Formats: sequence, structure tokens, C-alpha cells
Amino acid sequence: MIQTLVLGLAGGVLVANGIPHFVKGITKEHFPTPFGGSPVVNLVGGWVMLVGGGASLGFADLGGQPVGWVAVAVGALCMGLFHASIGAFGRRD
Repeated sequence: MIQTLVLGLAGGVLVANGIPHFVKGITKEHFPTPFGGSPVVNLVGGWVMLVGGGASLGFADLGGQPVGWVAVAVGALCMGLFHASIGAFGRRD
């Protein structure tokens, strides 16, 4: 059960973080990352996070433990709140 919760949470975080990076990459927009903000870096980083998140969710046994979906939702919510509030490099308002 702990493995399901941890992998579900990690999968939710990775997928929710991978989507904006992948989208910024394919639209050729700059977006800050620890490795630079170029579109290519964002595309590759977003792809890696989406694949990692998919792998985490695949190993999470979500069908056997429905509470795992709660962990996925909480992980995605936490990453969404992080990006909506301070983001990786502070507020830019």
C-alpha cells in the first residue's frame, strides 16, 4: 500500500510538471528550468517527466489500491499549486 501511495504521488507530480514543460517546448517558448529555458531543453525535460510519471503510474498498482488514485490527484494538485503560486524561480508578477 505504501508503494502504491508513493508511486501514485510521484506519478501525479511528474505528469503535472511534465505537461507545461513539454507544451512550452513544442510551442518554441522559453520556460525556466534548472538546465536553461530553451524550448529544446523544455521539450526533452517534459518528455522525460511524462515517461517517468507514466512508468511510476504503471508500477503503482492503482487498480488494486483505489486510494492510489487519491495520491495521484494530490500529487498533481500540489504541483499545480506550486506552479500557480511561487513557481520554480519565484514570483514574476
